[in-house]
Amino acid sequence: MDKKVTGIVAYIFWIGWIIAFCAGDREGAKFHLNQALVLWIANIICGVVGIIPIVGTIISLVGGIFLFVCWILGLIAACKEEEKELPLIGKIQILK
Repeated sequence: MDKKVTGIVAYIFWIGWIIAFCAGDREGAKFHLNQALVLWIANIICGVVGIIPIVGTIISLVGGIFLFVCWILGLIAACKEEEKELPLIGKIQILK
């Protein structure tokens, strides 16, 4: 897969990230692989926080909407082959 396809596939669920990481252009799409990984980890954290009654549910709902908007922004950036950081969570570097 080339850089563009790898970046797009990385945002499609966690299985897409694994496929993009294993079979795609890692060096070319490293930015989008990292952004998608941060997004999925934040999504897991948001789900765990949702277990807390009332306050956790509200935080999880707001966080879920925020992460959905971030996912759309990341997917659009990958389609355009741009390297735009996601709001608030985009500066986190997991992959070097």
